[in-house]
Amino acid sequence: MTTRNGHIALITAGVIALIVGGVWVGQGLNLIPGSFMTGSRMWLAIGLIIAIVGIIMIVVGLRRPGRGRTTR
Repeated sequence: MTTRNGHIALITAGVIALIVGGVWVGQGLNLIPGSFMTGSRMWLAIGLIIAIVGIIMIVVGLRRPGRGRTTR
């Protein structure tokens, strides 16, 4: 990620993944009723994975290139 637009896109995708993952975790834990996913451990696991990927994307998007690094 060397461009500002790339960082913004990565952060935006990460936030969306984090929100979707959080909703799926809530449904998997039976905290958000009214869906076929409610109470399903499978959706809990999928939600956790998606939320973690979202957090990683946000962190990578917020990182600035280190000093002395050259891009090819």
